[in-house]
Amino acid sequence: MASHYRPRTDLETHEVTNQPPPRLGRNAFADNVALRDVLKAAGGGSHLDALTDFGAKTDSEEARELSRAAQENPPKLKSFDRYGQRLDEVEFHPAYHELMRYGLEGGVSAAGWNADEGGHVLHASLLYLMSGMDAGVCCPMSMTYAAVPALRTDPKIAARWEPLIREGRYDGRFLPAEEKTGVTIGMAMTEKQGGSDVRANTTKAEKTADGYLLTGHKWFCSAPMSDAFLTLAYAQGGLNCFLVPRWRPDGTRNPIHIMRLKDKLGDRSNASSEIEYHGAWAERLGEEGKGVRTIIQMVQHTRLDCIAGSAGGMRAALTEAVWHTAHRSAFQKKLIDQPAMRSVLTDLALESEAATALMIRVARSFDLAASSPLEAALMRIATPIAKYWICKRQPGFVYEALECFGGVGYVEEGPMPRLFRQSPLNAIWEGSGNVIALDVLRALSREHEAMDALRTELLTAKGVHALYDAHLARLEAWAKPGALTEVTARAFVEEQALGLQAAALHLYAPEEVFADFCAARLDPENRHLAYGALPSGLNQDRIIARALPIS
Repeated sequence: MASHYRPRTDLETHEVTNQPPPRLGRNAFADNVALRDVLKAAGGGSHLDALTDFGAKTDSEEARELSRAAQENPPKLKSFDRYGQRLDEVEFHPAYHELMRYGLEGGVSAAGWNADEGGHVLHASLLYLMSGMDAGVCCPMSMTYAAVPALRTDPKIAARWEPLIREGRYDGRFLPAEEKTGVTIGMAMTEKQGGSDVRANTTKAEKTADGYLLTGHKWFCSAPMSDAFLTLAYAQGGLNCFLVPRWRPDGTRNPIHIMRLKDKLGDRSNASSEIEYHGAWAERLGEEGKGVRTIIQMVQHTRLDCIAGSAGGMRAALTEAVWHTAHRSAFQKKLIDQPAMRSVLTDLALESEAATALMIRVARSFDLAASSPLEAALMRIATPIAKYWICKRQPGFVYEALECFGGVGYVEEGPMPRLFRQSPLNAIWEGSGNVIALDVLRALSREHEAMDALRTELLTAKGVHALYDAHLARLEAWAKPGALTEVTARAFVEEQALGLQAAALHLYAPEEVFADFCAARLDPENRHLAYGALPSGLNQDRIIARALPIS
């Protein structure tokens, strides 16, 4: 910004000093040493150029202004038109549509299915970067990406919808899918009486000559202006998964009534809703009575996105904290040079690196699952473990980053309140803590290869660090009869997650980062509850330097 266009700093009452400059001309990917290192080590080098381009867009001043406008102008429900005719449409601010264009045309939904290799690694990295810009619009992008495996259970349905997903275009017009250049897919599973217990659903599906007619309500329908929704309903053969488009085959509006928009804790840019089906036309996906088995394929991929979204939100908060502390002084020193602040920033940087490394490792298992039974088993078990832990860590992480600002971090003009309000979402979406922990237990009891894959992965770092080996020994104690129960499930998942994070850092990060993580997280005598309470001996200068968005 030219100096003569800058806001005034020489005021009559005081001079504005000791404030960090605007973070202009940065690149969220180029500034992220940890993510770049992990991608190179994980074989994602071919994606560096695409991610550099996307990182410049998501970290631009224009992107921040779009996010601000979309958050300050939330969507509005238009139930009826002026004549009393039923619309069931949601009106968005133009900034929302531009953010959707940024993400979809940047490949967030399509890249996972279009890339020649490492598509899911690329997808997770794109969503990670997009989450730092505006997490709200990531919801429809994630569901659109994740719908593909469920659609593929019916090749005829997939042939109509998948090409429009893979086109990587945003078309915000409310038209039948066949008239559009690109589509988005939503999800509507839970009902008010059952929540996570989807078998308590009451929505009914009546078979007709050309499909099904659905009648019932859904307590949560994210992104209600999507072109179609994956949903669950009971037919004669049991609980089924259906694809419900917004338009009937004859070109008339499908009777999907948007009852209200949810007034959510977090993002304001996206719309979440409560809906009712009033004889809505639908097509069945998957086998009769196997609805949960069909929809879980989508859920597995959205859980990957929960991991990526939380890791991205943590990185965004860390970036803001290190930028602020590097440019603001207190008590004759830059904040970043104050010993207590350096301990906090070091701890946050280690947490962010570990989340990033495990995100990429899980995404890589998605890429390798088709060709490797071991990777397929690892994908099944590591996804809920990583989802549980990384998503649980995000709220405390963002709060601690906010505290680095002091009072100014609590003011809505800055980015931290938005990042903080959004931080609990991924721990709740696609299974809250108990649901995820119990899912890990079910996977281990029913799929013996899952435990073998978990042990094989953890053994990749055995013998490298004494604290890591001691952690492995503690993990083996869970094999004792009676040790692993529903009561102890959370503790088990937490300890496995810490091991997987360390193993991922050993695979993908510099060896000294792995060693510092072991010292900070795997020593039960020096592991503390609050960020910044670190053991001595860590190379704080090296860790913070890797986190600084300053070249």
